[in-house]
Amino acid sequence: MLEYAYTARDTASNKQIRSTVKAESEKAAAKLLMDQGMVPLKIEKTVERSSIVSKLMNRISTKDKVVFTRQLATLINAGLPLAQSLHTVQAQTANKRLQAITQDIIISVEGGTALSVAFAKHPSVFNDVFVALVAAGEASGTLDKALERIANQQEKDAEIMSKIRGAMIYPLIVTFVMVAVIIFMLMTVVPQVGRLYKDLHQELPLLTQVMVALSDVVQRFWWLILIIAGFAIYMLRSWIRTDSGRRAFDGFKLNVPLFGVLFRKLYMARFARTAETLMNSGVPMLETLAITQRAVNNTLIADAIKRSADKVKGGKALSTALKSEDYIMPLVPQMINIGEQAGGIDAMLGKAATFYENELDQTIRAISTLIEPILMVMLAIMAGLIIGAVLWPIYGLVSSGAIR
Repeated sequence: MLEYAYTARDTASNKQIRSTVKAESEKAAAKLLMDQGMVPLKIEKTVERSSIVSKLMNRISTKDKVVFTRQLATLINAGLPLAQSLHTVQAQTANKRLQAITQDIIISVEGGTALSVAFAKHPSVFNDVFVALVAAGEASGTLDKALERIANQQEKDAEIMSKIRGAMIYPLIVTFVMVAVIIFMLMTVVPQVGRLYKDLHQELPLLTQVMVALSDVVQRFWWLILIIAGFAIYMLRSWIRTDSGRRAFDGFKLNVPLFGVLFRKLYMARFARTAETLMNSGVPMLETLAITQRAVNNTLIADAIKRSADKVKGGKALSTALKSEDYIMPLVPQMINIGEQAGGIDAMLGKAATFYENELDQTIRAISTLIEPILMVMLAIMAGLIIGAVLWPIYGLVSSGAIR
């Protein structure tokens, strides 16, 4: 579909509206606007930006969505009509893209569309969990509470991901510094040692010969190295986007040493928290399982949930179905089993989610503590190699009397 920027007059309020709409053609865009009770005044195809620039300029952050959701919940809870609440939230939203999306939602709602259906038209911003919770809130008449649950869910997810990214920053910085130092030595210091030995007609030690050869390759073919590295990264990203590549990458994350247990706890916390929120809002179990498959963001975990859902359809208890899956950690089916016996699965899922969220904090701290000595050892090895390649031959020249 193509995106069109339009100016139209709303026949109900007689206000002039400027926003965007997606349609197959300009004529289809005009028909869509008229079906929503608007008179098109101007329609033109939007100028496409490059994907990277577009993403940077139009990115809607988790904070934007949380503020949007909480404000909408507060206004609805105060008794304001839905359309008026949406107009108020739109006026208070600073993000231009979210403003445009809210305008589209307002048009849909004022045209008689359910709020959950209006949200579902924008899957890149409002995911399946968001839409399902809004639909459940509409059905039960507790839309404000459903929106509060959504905001809480978004905040917990953002908090967990922020902690994981924070744990990754230190090793990335140290790795970057190590690579930068190696490149600097290869480009400046090592060539000078090579020239010194050549002027004195002396034979270089083996380690220094390797470093000089590597330095020569980097200086002559740095552009080719950059091209190959860029192409390799592009091919890897393209492969990960395929089904087989995604499955392989997801399996790697679950089994990689040191970080595998971190990812497993992350997915268990996400599964348990999402399922608890959905079931607490009145979403049926099978629908909850179908939504959590997409929410966990790991194909192997999603397959395990799908197989469990099929067993539940066949009459098995959820705890029994999950217990036989390798990638589902044991505490989850155990807590669900207690909930099945007590009649409160959602409450037990919430406790399991809290447990794994706390476990994540401890695991992140343990990994951060363990990574520091590993990086220190790597730095020591790198420093030893550089000293051996640069200072050892110079010391040899002084000892032999070649340099006085």
